[in-house]
Amino acid sequence: MNVRRLIPTAALAGSLTLGLVALSACSPSDAADDAGGGGKSGGKLAVVTSFYPMQYLAEEIGGSHVDVSTLTKPGVEPHDLELGTRQAAQLGEADYILYLKGIQPAVDEAISAAGVKNTVDAASLTTLEKHGAEVGHDHGDEHADEHAGEEHAEEDHAHEGEAGTDPHIWLDPVKYAEVAKGVGASLEKADPDNAAAYRKNTTTVVERLTALDSAFEQGLADTATKTFITTHSAFGYLAERYGLTQESIAGISPESEPSPARIKELRTIAAKDKVGTVFFETLVSDRTAKTVAADSGLKTDVLDPVEGITDKSKGADYVEVMESNLAALEKALGAK
Repeated sequence: MNVRRLIPTAALAGSLTLGLVALSACSPSDAADDAGGGGKSGGKLAVVTSFYPMQYLAEEIGGSHVDVSTLTKPGVEPHDLELGTRQAAQLGEADYILYLKGIQPAVDEAISAAGVKNTVDAASLTTLEKHGAEVGHDHGDEHADEHAGEEHAEEDHAHEGEAGTDPHIWLDPVKYAEVAKGVGASLEKADPDNAAAYRKNTTTVVERLTALDSAFEQGLADTATKTFITTHSAFGYLAERYGLTQESIAGISPESEPSPARIKELRTIAAKDKVGTVFFETLVSDRTAKTVAADSGLKTDVLDPVEGITDKSKGADYVEVMESNLAALEKALGAK
């Protein structure tokens, strides 16, 4: 079990609550300095987001009327985030918080403790589904792996949240557009003086995502195979949207280790479905992907879950990285 990920959720509740209480004893200027921002600044709405997909929407829709900060800095794997005093201060001083419940347990706990009125859970703006069901089943009599499988299931459950659903909604442009509409409406409510600007910006973002959806639909309509292998089940929504089959090495959690039975099964799937590439991602080690690829004589390439933009990202923002993902999928699947 990944103890590092599971402990902070409970342990941070007390410490972050104390941090937020301490902030109430500070003057507004002191609190803002401690947060590295926060509070109204130059008449702008102080927005705190949990990680990049939420940051992107807040910045694009909020435009010049918001001052956006994010709890997850570039290069940090979002699921492993541990919050400190600075992040607690940001939350306590925010006018508006945008996050995705179920993907960062420590963040969920801290946001609940902050009690900010305009707090929006992106998961409530669309419909979540279950994906990654191909992982965690018993394959044969692999009793030696039984305990490991239970451990992975517990870890995945912690990552997925109470409903046991897949939180990676931003990787489906259609669902992400639904979230964008909800974010726009909530910003209008939080800052009615600038409602017209938020409404206009929302329309622009939705049009951009609609165009991205069309590109994926056309680019993946005719391929030699419909199956792709990834390190973890981040792309369930994308696969379902465009008629593909995602086979993950591990599960919903990016750090789960595959069982020998799963690796053996993937070798069979790769041969049967003519899979030529194993995808890994930018913020997680590529060791497992390369091991599986070498075992099956396959290539490796990047399929970015767009959880953060770094120097390794193939694109400057969400849309550009997703366009790179489309190109990688077209190449790996043999698009015609």
